[in-house]
Formats: sequence, C-alpha cells, structure tokens
Amino acid sequence: MNKINFLTLTFLITGLINPTPVSAEAITSPQGISNISLQAPNVPAQKDVVAEQEKTWKKDYENYIGSTFSNELMTAKAISYTLRRIKAQTGKNSAVVYLIPTEKQLKILLVTPKSNPIIKSIPAANREALLKITKQFQTELSDPREVNNTNYLASAKQLYQWFIAPIEKDLKAENIDTLVFCVGVGLRSVPFSALHDGQQFLVEKYSISLIPAFSLTDTRYSDIRNFSVLAMGASQFKNLEPLPAVPIELSAIVQSKGGSRFLNDKFTLDNLRSQRQQKLYKIIHLATHGVFQPGSASNSYIQFWNTKVQLNQLRQLQLNTPVVELLVLSACRTALGDRQAELGFSGLALEAGVKSAMGSLWSVSDAGTLALMTEFYQHLRASPIKAEALRQTQIGMLNEQIQIKQGQLRQAGLRVGTPLPPEIAKLGDFNLSHPYYWAAFTMIGSPW
Repeated sequence: MNKINFLTLTFLITGLINPTPVSAEAITSPQGISNISLQAPNVPAQKDVVAEQEKTWKKDYENYIGSTFSNELMTAKAISYTLRRIKAQTGKNSAVVYLIPTEKQLKILLVTPKSNPIIKSIPAANREALLKITKQFQTELSDPREVNNTNYLASAKQLYQWFIAPIEKDLKAENIDTLVFCVGVGLRSVPFSALHDGQQFLVEKYSISLIPAFSLTDTRYSDIRNFSVLAMGASQFKNLEPLPAVPIELSAIVQSKGGSRFLNDKFTLDNLRSQRQQKLYKIIHLATHGVFQPGSASNSYIQFWNTKVQLNQLRQLQLNTPVVELLVLSACRTALGDRQAELGFSGLALEAGVKSAMGSLWSVSDAGTLALMTEFYQHLRASPIKAEALRQTQIGMLNEQIQIKQGQLRQAGLRVGTPLPPEIAKLGDFNLSHPYYWAAFTMIGSPW
C-alpha cells in the first residue's frame, strides 16, 4: 500500500474525510420540504440531548390528548437546518430555547441556525425556587387590581436572569430576533413577553412563541398578509360572563383584514363548517370564552353559541383540511401553574390541527382585549410573520400608542377613534401600558 492510500484509509476510518457528502436535497423536513439549497447537516454520532427532550415532551402531549402523533422526532441538526430554511423564506433569524426544570437546577438548551446546541445549567433555579418565582410573577401580572403598580418587576427580572441572561451573548452573536420557547412543567403558562432585563421587556427585543415540541410544530411557511378572516363570536352567554365588546371586535377585524363575521346565534359549529366549505379561510377568529382547566383535555373547552367544544374534540372542526394558518381565541383563560391546564394551552395549535394559535393566559378585560385584537389585525396586514405582528401590538400598548379615552378606542395613525359600547365606556379611561393588558396574549405553535 502506498503512502497516499494509507493516509486516505486512515482518515476514512477516523471519520475525518467524508467521501460522499450528503446534498441538501437528500434531507427532507418533517413537512416534506426538500428543495431549499442549504448545506445539509451532518448526523451527530453522540447522543442528541435535544432529540431526547423532544421525545419526552412529545409523549407528554400524547398522554394528555389521548392520541399518538406520527411526527418524526427532530434532532438538533434537523432543527438548525429548519431554522436556516425559515430564515431564507422570511428573513427572520430564529432560535429554539428549551427550558427544562429539574429538582436541582434549570437546564437550558439553545438551538440556533448555525451553532451546535448550547447547554447551560442554572443551579440557583432549582425546581422549588423556580416555581416559587414563576407563581409570584403570574399572580402579580394577572391581577387587575395591580395595574397601577410595578410589583411584578422583581420576579420579571429574576426570571430574565435565569432564562435569558445565560444565553444572551449567544443570541446576539447570531443576531437572533425570534425566540421559540419549548418548556417543561410549571413554565408553560409563563408570560415570556413580560420578562425584564432592567431596561426593557423581552418583547421589545424579540418576537416570541410557545411550542409543545419542535417535532409537533408545523414549520411550513405561508405569507398570510393578504388572507381574509372568518370572525365569529358571542357577546351573551347563559352561564358565562358577557363580552360586550365582541360585536365591535368582529366588525373591526373584518374591516381591517376582509372576510365575514357571525355573531351570537350565528356562531355555531354547523355554521363554522359551512363557511369553511364555501371559502377556505386561513385565519379563524373566535371571540368567545376558552377555558383551560385542570384534569384531562375533556375538561377544557371553547364555548360556541349553543355548545361547548372540548379540547379533545377540536380535530372534529377539521381545521387541518386544509390547514388553518392561524386560530385566534380572544377571551380565554388558563388555570395558571396547573400541569394539565398548561398542556392544554401550550398545545392549542397541536390540538386544533392548525399551524399557529393565539390565546390569552388569563382573562384580560373586555376593553383591553378589544384594543389588542383590533391593533393585532392591523399589524397582521404588514408583518411577514405572526409573532412579529403580536410583538408590534404589544409594544404599541406598552408605549401608550393604543388608548381607551373618553369612550373611544384610539390607535396611533388613525384620526378617528372607535366608539365603545356603553358597558365599557362607562368604566372610564384605561392605561393599557401595564403588562396585565398585553402580556397574557401568546403565540402558540409556529411563530412564522
């Protein structure tokens, strides 16, 4: 054997030369997209900690919903490849942040478009300490009696130090602008947008979404800026509180994005199916009570005019044939901190069979919900991704560009305000800058 052949053989054995590099076309994403001309990832030989975590959380959601999902588990390399594809399609530079609470520490896994997974351990954030601060943060933000103070800032800063500060340099190094949180028990009802670094809220720096697992997320991208909306809802209920702003909310949404609206006795399952058969709406807005409660998925529901649809029945709505790009629930609430209720909320897009869903963690006032939803659909006309439209809306509320004054909803850039129903107008003016009004609203599933 000559010297050259011997060296070549040696390199092949040690894996330093790959004689048959894999092309990008040979790798297919979970959604079957394989025509992106990007460098394909090498398959790691060592144990993939990201894939192991994906497997665990995929099983959690299967047990909760009572169904088995055929989605293939995503490795860290496959996720990075997907993030590169999405950047090529949207211009958005995204990272997936896994937050894994354990008894002795918080484990952080960061997956970016370019780097190998970055792993951090935060011993100070052991499960007991972490859940204590998390509960405090949720309680302070979700209490409408606290909208005139900033008591939440201490816990907002502490959680920022545990969740974001350890990976902040890595996020800046790759110019990340979108954070996709994939988190464990006790953290699935955290309002991440309201984390605070001492100077800014997290939402002022990043678009944000919450996913059950990357393997359970539909990452195919469609530009929805020109899609119209099927807007449905109810203002009166037999056993639930009325939502007097809903008629105005539906009208404003349809005026902004185009589409059709149906109120009260027209807000039925049969009518939803009928409207979808006539026109394949890609955005569905439901202005009604959605309740995520402890226990099995059948305990949580979305209230239609004449019936409740349990979470484990959502697939019967056939929102996945063809797939709905965005499902919005504008008046839902979650049993904060409850394991099952959190699974229901964070898995909403998965349960409904849609790409993305938007809901609120707690019951925001009718006035605050009207303000946010009206502004959100304005931004959805211009933003290339859904989470960015929500981010711009939340920043607008934070900066008091959206106000409720003298019986009107006033939005920056619009000369004429929207008159409010008497039930809301009589309550006086609202300062919507407090995160109680905007931080509950969360993009669930694909942020893109």
